[in-house]
Amino acid sequence: MRKPAFLLLLALGSAAAACQPQSATTPAAKSGSPLPAVAANGSYPAAEGFDAAGSDARALALADQVMAKMGGYAGWQQTRLLGWDFLDGSYQLWDKQTGDFRWQKDSTVALYNLGTRQGKAYRAGRDISATPDGEKLLGRMYPIWVNNSWWLLMPFKLKDSGVTLTYKGPGQFMSGQPAEVLHMTFKNVGVTPDNKYEVLINPQTLLVEEWAYFPKATDAQPAFRRHWTGYQQYGPIRLAADRSDGKDGRALGHISASTTVPAGLMQNPRPVAPL
Repeated sequence: MRKPAFLLLLALGSAAAACQPQSATTPAAKSGSPLPAVAANGSYPAAEGFDAAGSDARALALADQVMAKMGGYAGWQQTRLLGWDFLDGSYQLWDKQTGDFRWQKDSTVALYNLGTRQGKAYRAGRDISATPDGEKLLGRMYPIWVNNSWWLLMPFKLKDSGVTLTYKGPGQFMSGQPAEVLHMTFKNVGVTPDNKYEVLINPQTLLVEEWAYFPKATDAQPAFRRHWTGYQQYGPIRLAADRSDGKDGRALGHISASTTVPAGLMQNPRPVAPL
């Protein structure tokens, strides 16, 4: 992903935004073809375009175990509305069924559709869509969703379109405890396909509990390494809030996941209380 200042460069200083390919979890993929069915062995279905040939069986098995622990494909499909605070103080809601994305910070609200790439921007309830500030904000909505949803949902996207997933081998968390390590790279997808991630899985819990971000797949050292812990049950799925490096205490707040959408919520032009 490109690194616009309004994303993680503000939130984390040196961190870059994440690449998010299109998949069954994004609006672009659900318009047209039906979603894949769960395989007979219970594995999480790979999105069309997932690099199965370049991925390996050990990595795929670990990915399936991770996603099963988080609620599996059934839990993901049952989840309709996701809400969360991002690290920059914004709060967003995403209706997976309609593609509506609602973003707010202070008195500013953007109501946007990820499928049409159209929307409205408001400040203190006043429509500012046609102003320079409004146009700039609406132009940023899609990459904001890409980035901010990636930081919430990355483990559900291990088998997305364009992803190559390989097993690196045993490794260690920052704590020194043993981990199983996956490499996640990308082929011609997302906003920055040159990124690479190391995804560290706890062999006891079978959950992702740490990740490392490499701006380029050839980089020897990550730009950051952060926790992916603090799991709780939210509706049909489990999600983690802690994104700290062990020192800064950063976390996602007001996480919610539900099967329904309150009437009028996604059309409200004024800031709302987090769910």
